[in-house]
Amino acid sequence: MPTKFFTNTADNTLFKKFTGVFENMVNLHAFYAIVGFFRASGYFAIREYLRKVPEVKILVGINVDKIIAEANRRGVTLFGYSEKTREGFIKWMQQDIKEARYERAIEQGILDFMQDIIDGNIKIRVHNSKTLHAKVYLFLPENFNEHSNGIVITGSSNLSAAGLGCKSESSNYELNVELRDYDDLKFARDEFNKLWNESTDILPEDFKAVKEKTHLDKLYTPYEIYIKFLIEYFDKNIDYDPETIGDVPTSFFKKLSYQVDAVNQGFNMLNEYDGFFLADVVGTGKTVVAAMLAKKFIITNGPANTKILIVYPPAVEKNWKRTFNLFGIDKYTKFISNGSLEKIIKQDGDDYWAKEEYDLILVDEAHKFRNHRSQMFNNLQLICKSGRRNGGLVQGNKKKVVLISATPLNNKPEDIYYQLLLFQNARKSNLPITNLQSFFGKIVERYRIIKRQDEPDIKALQRIYSEIREKILKYITIRRTRRDLESVPLYKEDLKTQGISFPKIAPPKAIEYKLDKKLNDLFYKTIGYLVEDDKLNYFRYQAIMYLKDDVRNNYYENAETVSMALAYIMKTMLVKRLESSFFAFKTSLGRFKTANERMINMFDKGKIFIAPDLDINKLLDEGCTEEEIEAKILEIMDEKPGNRIFGVEDFDKDFLNGLKHDQQLLDELCSEWDDIKDENDVKFDEFLNVFKNKLFDKKINPTGKLVIFTESKDTSNYLTKRLNEEKIKDILTISSDNRKSKFDTILANFDANYEKEHKNDYNIIISTEVLSEGINLHRANVIVNYDTPWNSTRLMQRLGRVNRIGSVAGMIYNFNFYPSAQSEAEIKLKKTAYIKLQGFHTAYGEDAQVYTIEEIIQQFQMYEYGLPEDQDIRLQYLQIIRDFKDKNPKEFKRIKHISLKARTGREKRDIEINENEKISTEGSSICFLKTNVKKEIYKINKEGKAGLVVFEEAAKIFGADANEKPVPLPDYHYKQISEAVKTFENEFINYSDDFTTGDKADARTNNVKKFLRELRGGAEIEEFDEIYDSLVKQLDEGTYVNLVIDLERLRKKNIKPSEAEKQVVKIAKKYLSSPDAQAEEEDIYITEPEIIISETFNT
Repeated sequence: MPTKFFTNTADNTLFKKFTGVFENMVNLHAFYAIVGFFRASGYFAIREYLRKVPEVKILVGINVDKIIAEANRRGVTLFGYSEKTREGFIKWMQQDIKEARYERAIEQGILDFMQDIIDGNIKIRVHNSKTLHAKVYLFLPENFNEHSNGIVITGSSNLSAAGLGCKSESSNYELNVELRDYDDLKFARDEFNKLWNESTDILPEDFKAVKEKTHLDKLYTPYEIYIKFLIEYFDKNIDYDPETIGDVPTSFFKKLSYQVDAVNQGFNMLNEYDGFFLADVVGTGKTVVAAMLAKKFIITNGPANTKILIVYPPAVEKNWKRTFNLFGIDKYTKFISNGSLEKIIKQDGDDYWAKEEYDLILVDEAHKFRNHRSQMFNNLQLICKSGRRNGGLVQGNKKKVVLISATPLNNKPEDIYYQLLLFQNARKSNLPITNLQSFFGKIVERYRIIKRQDEPDIKALQRIYSEIREKILKYITIRRTRRDLESVPLYKEDLKTQGISFPKIAPPKAIEYKLDKKLNDLFYKTIGYLVEDDKLNYFRYQAIMYLKDDVRNNYYENAETVSMALAYIMKTMLVKRLESSFFAFKTSLGRFKTANERMINMFDKGKIFIAPDLDINKLLDEGCTEEEIEAKILEIMDEKPGNRIFGVEDFDKDFLNGLKHDQQLLDELCSEWDDIKDENDVKFDEFLNVFKNKLFDKKINPTGKLVIFTESKDTSNYLTKRLNEEKIKDILTISSDNRKSKFDTILANFDANYEKEHKNDYNIIISTEVLSEGINLHRANVIVNYDTPWNSTRLMQRLGRVNRIGSVAGMIYNFNFYPSAQSEAEIKLKKTAYIKLQGFHTAYGEDAQVYTIEEIIQQFQMYEYGLPEDQDIRLQYLQIIRDFKDKNPKEFKRIKHISLKARTGREKRDIEINENEKISTEGSSICFLKTNVKKEIYKINKEGKAGLVVFEEAAKIFGADANEKPVPLPDYHYKQISEAVKTFENEFINYSDDFTTGDKADARTNNVKKFLRELRGGAEIEEFDEIYDSLVKQLDEGTYVNLVIDLERLRKKNIKPSEAEKQVVKIAKKYLSSPDAQAEEEDIYITEPEIIISETFNT
């Protein structure tokens, strides 16, 4: 006997059952439906059948409790049952229209449904019972009685395409039953009539209201769509409120509008993403912005509940303490240098609060934390990620982190990735790209391909950093360049009023030199000795690799990797010293020769010192005896077992032979270079020529002051000596040895903002990198880079010392020594600098070229009146919408509340994207989409392919005059917009998959999790289960970079499970916060993409 039940599986659907009844019930007169909710998609699926049925009634249940609560929240009184019920239905319909697929047929179906109501073809009522969840469908003849036929279907299906099981949508699993007995039919009819009589009519006027409040059957003007685009894009940043930051000590600092914007935007980023980059270019007052932001945080969170940590390089300690003291917020703050973070971790003394106590962390020169392998990074991440004992008004148990740096990107894309991990998790971020590990993994591989090319593909490099900028940085970066500040009317006027101006930067000027034949031959020979495999092998720096296996394994991990890395560093250092100055090279080569010789002597005496935590050569230079050095090693080796005294028998026999081979080559090189005297230095000769004939020309150097940078202390001392020999005495030579003691002297002679008497005792300053950050040298306007830093963004920081607010001269001149052709061929310093700087320009933008005239300068707005770069074009548009709001507040409010899916049609036109590029809009569309975590703009070309569009291009496409009229939407409009939605979903999923389990996590993480599972199986420690769960969660989400490294190191030791268990507990205490400060679990739910606005151009 066949069952009366059916589901929506296969062809056994409710829709098929409906069509069978509509087509075969010859005397069908009435269709009654009771549904908990319905979708217009369900109605128009059966509309053609319903038009033939004389009487159609649909009864819908509405939960009015939510309507009343919303009305009360808005202070609105709803009079009577009918009003609140109808309002609920209208909202319901609006939501249905908002969520419907973007297709012409669906929209037409919704309009047809409304028209059927208006024409009286169907009747619809709404019941206000929140408990009306029945789904009943009645098919009745005109004179229904016990002798007539009829059908009632009841079950779980609502009147929607999914509930019906239509092929056009994925079907729900439903369970329904078909009944034909008279008693069942009569009961269903009587219940329907009872509920119908209790319900409220939905009138034609109600549907007119629905149409009015949605995008249906209307086109907006292009200008309305343009203004809506700017409102949606800039959102909260449109509001400018200088009072939200509290008082600024104006006797010491100026209250500048661009800084107020940065504070307000940064505060929004802290609330949304728990951190951001404050990356304004050097010299624009980031310290003041940070202090203003800290004060706003204190005001918002509550002074009694706020604790702030400032992390900085030692060189800028005074500036931070002075600024926070002047703002009156130093009592809420602890100050710590970036090398002393261990004090917070270990809680040494009472100088610092526990790591869980801090609410806000400001990290100056944050790019110094790009190396995730450093202890400094590990300490800071432990502090930033440890959770927050929150007693204040700013919600959440996650710390708020501000990374302050004009150069967040120093070398490669990983720089940004690891800094991000100070406030985001690798595999579960709350950024639009939720899986940062996956995203950056693909980016890094593309970057490595470019790095391997002899001629770097700059277009490909730009694409990489453009992708990082558009998908990551724009959400969490505030960056303004001087050009931005001068191009935005509000900022420009503010600067003018306060008498502030910025200097211009001339293109970089190259200084090149050539070697004579003797030097050229020695140079090539030296390069060969330094880098060729059969020449120097740097055995002195690979000692632990040549220990015998049983000895090495007891004391050193990754010995081969560490040894090879040290040898490579030494090789690179020598080549760079050769490029810096012959004097620096000869000095470094001599030190290498002496260190190598000393190790050979240790073999002769039978005691070989290996002490990573002691500088053996320095101790020997200071006159320590071997017995004294041995005593020092013995003193520390129990606590630090890597410091030991080994015997000759502990080493592979090849090691001593390798040392002797290297010694022979070092002796030979040193002998030949000893013949090269100062007077043979062609690089210095060229420098002296430029020095005497260009650098002090009054046309470019009105103040007569000069700044010279070099990476090598030996080179700086050499330059000072050689210039002194030329009777040039007003030179201040600075290195890490004397920076602190000479600090006031530097300021008095070179800082234009120095509050005390300005002096001219020194007009030339020669410095190592110790002055490349955290100090003003802007009484000078000419800078010379005597060598090229391996970390090429140092060039930008060096330039920033003289390119600052209040610079004395109107133009900055930047002279660069390029590497000689010989060393460039080997270490490619120039190419490396070019690639790194071009990457930075593309990711962040910059005011001017820094190193070569080939650098492509681009302007991006990475702050929203507030967001930018080179020149942030977005700031100009932010000013446009701010002005519009000020002048047209009512119109602003109306356009702001235009419904989603608003659209317009436009005449095709050509648009100038920049000086060199025009695009045609013929047959194309542009669409602005969003989810709850992400907004993106897509352009769909004439062929129907969708691609991301950056703001600058989108603004020019959306741009329109107020008098432009819309044109009818072409047929391809819906298909193109649907393609944009599909592309958005696919691209988002690529980087947002759960990457935390199984094969999707990296192999090392999976190995460690397996190791922990095995330990848990036989765990003796009572709380191990809880520790296991917490550690696995941290591993899955990628919370701590070094957690997996520590656990992997433990796994490889192969120690007894009971001992391993204790070590795991110890590691857990390091990484897991105290229970009351644990960051709360946040499930990141991503909503379906919504179409904000769109427009299509005709052909």
